[in-house]
Amino acid sequence: MNMTIFPSQPRGTVVVPPSKSMAHRMLICAALAHGESVVAGVDLSEDIAATVDCLRALGAEITVDGSTVTVRGGFPVTRGVLPCRESGSTLRFLIPLCLLGGGGVLQGSPRLMERPLTVYEELFSLCRTENGVTVSGNLAAGTYRVAGNVSSQFLTGLLFALPLLTGDSRIESTTPLESESYLHLTLSALRLFGVEVVREDERTFFIRGNQAYRPCSVAVEGDESNAAFFGALAAMGSPVTLTGRRPETLQGDRVWETYFERMAQGFCTLSVKDCPDLAPILTVFACLHHGVRLTHTARLRMKESDRGAAMAEELKKFGASVTLSEDEIVIDPAPLHPPAEPLFGHNDHRVVMSLAVLCTKYGGTIQGAEAVRKSYPAFFEALKRLHVRMEAN
Repeated sequence: MNMTIFPSQPRGTVVVPPSKSMAHRMLICAALAHGESVVAGVDLSEDIAATVDCLRALGAEITVDGSTVTVRGGFPVTRGVLPCRESGSTLRFLIPLCLLGGGGVLQGSPRLMERPLTVYEELFSLCRTENGVTVSGNLAAGTYRVAGNVSSQFLTGLLFALPLLTGDSRIESTTPLESESYLHLTLSALRLFGVEVVREDERTFFIRGNQAYRPCSVAVEGDESNAAFFGALAAMGSPVTLTGRRPETLQGDRVWETYFERMAQGFCTLSVKDCPDLAPILTVFACLHHGVRLTHTARLRMKESDRGAAMAEELKKFGASVTLSEDEIVIDPAPLHPPAEPLFGHNDHRVVMSLAVLCTKYGGTIQGAEAVRKSYPAFFEALKRLHVRMEAN
């Protein structure tokens, strides 16, 4: 789908969509709990649909009614085929759960299979192909020493599974933790479902064995990473109001407000170590203001696209000055203009949404705009409600 967006004056109120990160975690915890749980406020994006389908494949009974998901869990995990689609979270979260039942096959797109699984490859028996990963063996209690600077999702996957084993376990990160705020979300979800993890120090987690997930009713909070796109419109001077955010959220992406304020004041250096999903919209905001130096950007190369390169390619069509290096993105102030050629979404939802924000100023046509379905299917409808003129073709 191509989406042409015309220069517009966004205005109005937008309800922030539910957090994809918390929805993944709550649904998995509900599936591991003996009994019936209700998870309210779920946006059935492609990534969340992948997690739902995989949990069903593992044995959970799941009913979806609008934004409410009822889960009857506590199933004995057996080997199966799990359709992960393009969801890296689903793939990494569920590999340890498969090993509770002797293994399984996790299928996904070729791009998903390119994303790193190094931590699990060092711990378990994995066989990778172009469109799937076969895991075999059984998860055992014990001490797991893993690199925490690749992705926090590996630690989260272990944290889901280890409490169900008969013995106690520890996870020791051999490096400083990357995206640590996502681990806070995991620990929060575990607590809601009655599972205790003790953080012994900055890099060590103690997990008592023989625990049981407790069914409960929970609601998914608003998503800070998706809120940032509309927050950018507001920070750009449009009368846009956001509702549905949780003031006490643990999401690392909540820093978007502070980051926008700093960039509006002048050129600055910002780290995306704990908020990599903000990088695309931060580059857009920087182009409209005083520039920025983003650090800790190396891991952007293994997202849905090579996000640093993708944003550099598309922003240059507006006249932006973007310099990429191994672990930094530098944007210097430069006069912008409407793009003279179509923009490409790189099959990346956050690239598409970030470009859409810039197009409200300069206009443009985004090819592959359907990528928003991965995390926020209603994104363009939300923009329309803010009186942004657009046309699908």
